[in-house]
Amino acid sequence: MGKRALLVIDLLHDFMATEGALFCGEEARKIIPVVCARIEEFAATGEPIIFVRDAHAPDDLEFQRFPVHCVRGTPGAELIGEVRRAAANASRVIHLEKTRYSAFYGTNLDAVLQSLAIEEVHVVGVCTNICVLYTVEELCNRDLPTVVYRDGVASFDPEAHAWALQQMETVLGAKIE
Repeated sequence: MGKRALLVIDLLHDFMATEGALFCGEEARKIIPVVCARIEEFAATGEPIIFVRDAHAPDDLEFQRFPVHCVRGTPGAELIGEVRRAAANASRVIHLEKTRYSAFYGTNLDAVLQSLAIEEVHVVGVCTNICVLYTVEELCNRDLPTVVYRDGVASFDPEAHAWALQQMETVLGAKIE
């Protein structure tokens, strides 16, 4: 096993809280303990934890497809409390804001992973069939071994969730644990 990093995708109030603008459902709430356990595992070993966070402008074109959510600087774009507490003792935390589905689009994620000499990326978060899938696709295109935790990802759409896991495993070559 090489140098690892944990990507935590969009564990934000607007997606995870029942009153959030784009609540991903009870299936999303169920992954919180798994995500927190992974954060604590990586924190305990001093491995990097990268919080990938949706952070839209108020007039983002994405709002033509989805309700307004995760507007930069609003409470909806903040990490949920459970995740913040799980990372409280982590020494290597990176916050990365994104405006599109892939955590690579318009960000410095590629440079961050290269500067840390990461050889394997572990992924948790929401939504399996949107931001998780498009980020994993880019990881695999960069030939970075990728592990997705089945119980650490969720979507508001159960069929799309199952399809995305299958695509990540059979088409992209990610390891699904």
